[in-house]
Amino acid sequence: MIGVPLRLKTAVALVLLGLLTLLAGIGQRTIWAPSETFTASAPADAGAAPLTVIDQNLRTLHGGTVKINIEGDGNFLLASGRPDDVDAWVGKTAHNTVTGVSEDGKSLQVEHADGEPTAPNPAGSDLWVSTENASGELEYSWTPPADGDWTLLLASDGTQPAPASVSMTFPNDTSTPWAIPLMVLGSLLILGGIALALLSLRKRNGEGDGNGKGSGFAQRARARTEARSSSRVTMAAAGVVAAAVVAGTGVAASATSPAPSPDSSAAPQDQSGSPVLLDAQFRRILEQVSSAADAGDAAKDAKKLAGRVGGTELEVRTQNYKIRSRVGSYEARMPVRSTKLLTTVVTSNRDWPRSVLAVTQGDGNVVPQLLTLVQSSPRENYKLVETNPLQPGTTFPTINRDGTETLAATDKTGLLYSGEEAMSGLADRLTSADSPFKDKLVEGKSSPYIADTLSYQAEVVKAGENGNFSFTHKVVPESTIVFRTADGGALVLGRINFGFEGTPKAAGDKLSIGDDAAALAGGKETTTGMVLSFAESMAVYVPPAGSTDPMKLVAATRGLVGASFK
Repeated sequence: MIGVPLRLKTAVALVLLGLLTLLAGIGQRTIWAPSETFTASAPADAGAAPLTVIDQNLRTLHGGTVKINIEGDGNFLLASGRPDDVDAWVGKTAHNTVTGVSEDGKSLQVEHADGEPTAPNPAGSDLWVSTENASGELEYSWTPPADGDWTLLLASDGTQPAPASVSMTFPNDTSTPWAIPLMVLGSLLILGGIALALLSLRKRNGEGDGNGKGSGFAQRARARTEARSSSRVTMAAAGVVAAAVVAGTGVAASATSPAPSPDSSAAPQDQSGSPVLLDAQFRRILEQVSSAADAGDAAKDAKKLAGRVGGTELEVRTQNYKIRSRVGSYEARMPVRSTKLLTTVVTSNRDWPRSVLAVTQGDGNVVPQLLTLVQSSPRENYKLVETNPLQPGTTFPTINRDGTETLAATDKTGLLYSGEEAMSGLADRLTSADSPFKDKLVEGKSSPYIADTLSYQAEVVKAGENGNFSFTHKVVPESTIVFRTADGGALVLGRINFGFEGTPKAAGDKLSIGDDAAALAGGKETTTGMVLSFAESMAVYVPPAGSTDPMKLVAATRGLVGASFK
């Protein structure tokens, strides 16, 4: 009878221990559960600077969405861009960079870089994929606009200090690796205690049957059976407890060493293969270019073009406005449309200058128009430098829309001709009917730009009874842009200066020019000679190396840019 009370006491102890263990496990999931987020703030002594960069590594530091709270005086903006674009725009300007979080998770780590005290206002830069404008306070959920790395730039107007009150809320590790093992362990201890108590009661009842009578052999056999049963219950409980402890240890190890998210621990991604513009950026830029061109065309005012039009197109349109203000019948340049965007070509070369193309056919575009846009430096926006109608019946070459390589004009790698050779060949082809490139560069039957140019030049010479006329076509080397096509060939774009000179054959002979040229020259007749200048915007397809196909003229147009008397 001495063993029964001891077993009952042990059973009670197991039940109590089980209850405590079960409550401890439940507590880890409830009252002791860790917060789902934690917030870190920028230190007050970080130092003032006109720009603050928030490093791309913070977005994936703890997985999940990061929320940013910013407070500042007046208006400010938060812009999102590729890390290399943000770095290039910041340049040598003094700035702060939020690089990480302190070990206790309470403070943001901020590094200060000295430099120029001010910067241009970053608002409206084409480098930003998106911008958030705020006054006083901004709450921002940091989500990537596309694959790859993204950095944030915080600024007021480039002259005033960027807002200094910055806090970031990160997802916290809410795992409780011991909660389930403790709950399982507690439950098993309770069950073990109950089982032991039942065995003890059974023994007590068994000893009372028959008033303690029975053979000694039977009593000893019964005692051995009960001892084995009690041992099995104890060993089973111990085994399950051990298994639960081992499982808990495994869960704990997993929780303290979580598998990294796909990009949380990786080094910053190389952006070299990324297109310099996303579709949303491209469309926004194209709309702004189109609006500027529309405003200039409507007012015949080149000043309205300056922000979004440059290079050849600014020169041609400026002179077009001047002529049209004096010659009402003179044809306007084809309008620039952002709608009915047929295709885009975006370079993946991330150095500057950067070039992109768009093919559109909106209202007023009889044929699709090829638009060439160039960004000269990080702090400048893209400008339309050439507009070029596709030749009727011509198929635009296939180019990877996810970003393609741009080549130097002298680079012949994988090509039948380099960009420089292609443009030089075209210039020679336009100058001479017997050009060596006669069969090496062709055009479609329904788009005889080359044939019409040669015919016009021959007719002027033949009809010039009072004058001697000459024609030149010279490449402007710095204008040449080369894009790799999907078949390994290239699309070459550039400007050729078309010169038309005339001198009287004899003293007293007069040469006459048209009304359009007269608007620029200041008169219609000359006895000393005249010079007309046209800008030709051209696009040529170059086959890949090893091909037996000729080059093909894809797009061509010209505009009068100068007229003068000698």
